[in-house]
Amino acid sequence: MKQILFLLPIAMVVILTACKTNQAAADLARWQAQAANITIIRDDFGVPHIYGKTDADAVFGMLYAQCEDDFNRVERNYIWAIGRLAEVEGEKELYSDLRARLFMTEEEAKAHYQNSPAWLKKLCDAFADGINYYLHTHPEVKPKLLTHFEPWFPMYFSEGSIGGDIESISTERIKAFYEEKTGWDWRKGKLINWEIGKLGQARTTSHVAPTASPCQAN
Repeated sequence: MKQILFLLPIAMVVILTACKTNQAAADLARWQAQAANITIIRDDFGVPHIYGKTDADAVFGMLYAQCEDDFNRVERNYIWAIGRLAEVEGEKELYSDLRARLFMTEEEAKAHYQNSPAWLKKLCDAFADGINYYLHTHPEVKPKLLTHFEPWFPMYFSEGSIGGDIESISTERIKAFYEEKTGWDWRKGKLINWEIGKLGQARTTSHVAPTASPCQAN
């Protein structure tokens, strides 16, 4: 009985490894089949022209070409959008991540993808497949964080080409809202740091600050 219990975890690891291997093989076969339908021609200025049989082919090729031009920018855009920038650039980006997650959570992005019409899902799938195929064919490229792109990532930019205008809300205002020694004086329109003087009276130090609340866009 003890031997059986000992072997169960090993069997589970073997099964999970086999499933991942099969999934990776299926993904690669799908990427290669779609890539066969796509031609990327760059003109004398290096601008890529994408030719494919479907809209999804065009999206696949566009993302592949964009990664050829600047994968670091593509990756950073989505690290920023999904709220994981601090994992790469340090603690100073914590409030940027908080702002991103207040705008849209991972669960919400996944739900938007699942509830999308079939034609849009195909485009989102092609988005992820184009980037993932680029990473497969360029093993020398080392992502800073995102080694696999998901089809729900574009949902963070679904309000337009640049997504929701969350940068209109200053991270300094969000920081002020959450840090207890800092507050916003609406009457004076200033960011205030409250300190306690020797006689127990509050004194303040003003800072340059924006004109809107933490939850209000300009």
